[in-house]
Amino acid sequence: MKKQHFFLAFFFYTIAVFYLAVTTPITAHEAKILYTSDDIVGALVKWGDSLGIGIIGLRIFSLFFGFLAIGLFYELSKRHFKQNKDVYLSTLIFMFLPGILTATTLANVAIIVLPIVLLFVLLYEKGHYLLLPPLMLALFFIHEASIIFFVAVLLYAVMHREKKLAILSFAFLLAFVYFSKGIEIGGQPSGHFVEVFGLYATVFSPLLFIYFFYAMYRILLKEDKSLIWYISFTALAFSLLLSIRQRIHITDFAPYVMIAIVLMLSLFNDTIGVRLPQFQKRYKRGFLVVVSFLALTVFLIVGHKSLYLVLEDPRKHFAHRIYKPYLLAKELKSEGIECYDGAHGRERYQLRYYEILPCPE
Repeated sequence: MKKQHFFLAFFFYTIAVFYLAVTTPITAHEAKILYTSDDIVGALVKWGDSLGIGIIGLRIFSLFFGFLAIGLFYELSKRHFKQNKDVYLSTLIFMFLPGILTATTLANVAIIVLPIVLLFVLLYEKGHYLLLPPLMLALFFIHEASIIFFVAVLLYAVMHREKKLAILSFAFLLAFVYFSKGIEIGGQPSGHFVEVFGLYATVFSPLLFIYFFYAMYRILLKEDKSLIWYISFTALAFSLLLSIRQRIHITDFAPYVMIAIVLMLSLFNDTIGVRLPQFQKRYKRGFLVVVSFLALTVFLIVGHKSLYLVLEDPRKHFAHRIYKPYLLAKELKSEGIECYDGAHGRERYQLRYYEILPCPE
């Protein structure tokens, strides 16, 4: 990929992200964070809301961390690819992942975790080991599911005989046990195993996830295993194991799996490189199909509002839970109604954002 093509794509990406941030109504998750959360995400959302710049204020920190993640991923790609075209292509695929696009647009904890993980890997590869403990400490307090990260780092450190890193990651694991933090584990076998594949398909796009799964498996069997692989593979393995007994939250795992784009493209280049030109065509065609499907997914995300408004039955649209309270509040206000008792669950918080409160008794 040429430099000018990358920056043109980045220009359109920036427009798309800000368009989504401005036009997408508050989600149930964001509304609950705004009115009930006291963690760092809740503090940032409340601060953004206090700026008085509308809904984009709620998401201003997500936009900042989203673009920061892209910059860090670009720097990481420069360490893994010799040619600039591969660096640009890797970063382009990363930033247009549906998981990155939506995480940059909507307030969530994953978009804060992702730059920390990328910075950790980048500093480790550059040999700046003294800066790693503060990043690990930040992850410990910010993300309750960061136990995944510490397990991955411990496994990597043990396998590569990194004693100091092993001791440090093991200490954080002990802290997780002591403070009873981490992912809640429980339930009975309940058939969420297949569901997790659908969740990953929404993060990567379906065809790209298939290649991600193949890449993780291929590297497990035959290739050298880097720190990135340990982090991504551990997150994948944890999610699959937990999904046998319980429904998982994709935000617990997404920040750790999406960094594997560099490994996927590197594996693809190696696969192409060992074949004669006449045998490379089917691989290049497959790549075009995967990227085209990714582009279609991005188009559907960016244009989801128009699609929702023209559907005969909007309840079938994936964004129905976002737009239903928004349109309801708009309708109630047009009729001069300032209260409503029909909302349930998180929908009440969404209506509250639009100043529609439960009716007094």
